[in-house]
Amino acid sequence: MTTSTSVSALYRVAPELQLLVEQFYAAEAELLDEHRYDEWIELFTDDAEYWIPSRTTLPIRERRRQIATRDENAITDDDMDMLRGRVRRVLSGIQWSEEPPSRTRRLLTNIRIREQDNGELRTRTNFYVYRSRLERHQDWFVGERFDVLRPSSGAYPFRVADRRIVFDQATLLAPSVSVFF
Repeated sequence: MTTSTSVSALYRVAPELQLLVEQFYAAEAELLDEHRYDEWIELFTDDAEYWIPSRTTLPIRERRRQIATRDENAITDDDMDMLRGRVRRVLSGIQWSEEPPSRTRRLLTNIRIREQDNGELRTRTNFYVYRSRLERHQDWFVGERFDVLRPSSGAYPFRVADRRIVFDQATLLAPSVSVFF
């Protein structure tokens, strides 16, 4: 078996499941771009983790160490209580970095899905988040998300049980990371 065959087999899922996950992520992006954070936070399980590890530029022989592990530095390392607090601050209007609110656009691509024996899905998704703030300020964030999705019988077919966001940038030029990914 060639490498390309084994990689495609790793992410092979039924087309209906692929479409359902893609539609879920499109709906989530819409909630975020429309600042419907109170609805967005309900897409997460009560035990969810939302984590953005830091990244370091290292030589090729050390590239496996370029993304921080759980016990190292993180840009964000939130459990659900902390994430709900961030949502409350944004919605209250007292978070200076989002008052007035940023205008955002989220583009998601290369959604890869791996089914787990326990019914959960592990996904990898490339993202581009564009943010425009005030009259002239613009930022963009590019990277990959690693999610664990659990089936749900609610309004949406899944809930996010874990999210790790890995930026391609080692140095973020944005003055804040106040948008959600």
